Amino acid sequence: MRQAKIIDGKAFAATAREGVARDVAALKDKYGITPGLAVVLVGEDPASEVYVRNKGKSTLETGMQSFEHRLPADIDQGDLLKLVDKLNRDPAVNGILVQLPLPDQIDENAVIQSINPAKDVDGFHLANVGLLSTGGDGLVPCTPLGCILMLKETLGSLSGRRAIVVGRSNIVGKPMANLLLKESCTVTIAHSRTKDLPGECRRADIVIAAVGRPEMVKGDWIRKGATVIDVGINRIPAPEKGEGKTRLVGDVAFDEAVQVAGAITPVPGGVGPMTIAMLLRNTVTATCRQAGIDPENL
Repeated sequence: MRQAKIIDGKAFAATAREGVARDVAALKDKYGITPGLAVVLVGEDPASEVYVRNKGKSTLETGMQSFEHRLPADIDQGDLLKLVDKLNRDPAVNGILVQLPLPDQIDENAVIQSINPAKDVDGFHLANVGLLSTGGDGLVPCTPLGCILMLKETLGSLSGRRAIVVGRSNIVGKPMANLLLKESCTVTIAHSRTKDLPGECRRADIVIAAVGRPEMVKGDWIRKGATVIDVGINRIPAPEKGEGKTRLVGDVAFDEAVQVAGAITPVPGGVGPMTIAMLLRNTVTATCRQAGIDPENL
């Protein structure tokens, strides 16, 4: 049986990072500007530590400046807001990312909204959310941005295609739906309480799974030839590897869906690598806008 084309997120991300490196070199050569990304990590969450380390490494590899701020888990919210304010006013910092989740004593929303929207490279500030939802040019959340670029590269024009987004989070589901609308798709937002969710998925040419439940979307939910983007990253037990071992799976039952779909992202190696690449791209975009430079002219 013919299997789906595998959408290689690692290859897409490598190409995207090369493009960022070229743009950074052009900013330095033409304008004497070196983009700077500040990442703030509160506490010692192991997963966050890995993300921050990878972000810093990738930032430096593309020729940008990397500013890391590591703060204790018991930091007062006021002190964190003071740091964000300092970064907002620092001309060497073009992008600010506060690594989530934050400790319980800190109001995540208050911190996100304290970031200058022009430096909000996560795209979470209400100003950027509003611009995306009204068709404007704000900074777009990194994971949905990576998904839309992979879709356009895989399918060409998305105009008129029927898409379903399974998941309604502010970080992925809602911005993903808005990006698809911007590409003139017919968009359905579904979730765990949707009636006849399998039937809704079977109507779609494009399925975006971002619900956070391991292998929830089954192969028989997928229309033959549909394109599947699996945003989920779930760790489940893997007794076949030994006692206590785990493995990563997405929100889609990959082994089933790959037999039906036209193209599909794997987990790992699909959407994940694109997220950091889009963070770097957003930092370049933010730098250009702050300096009044058209990125197309780099």
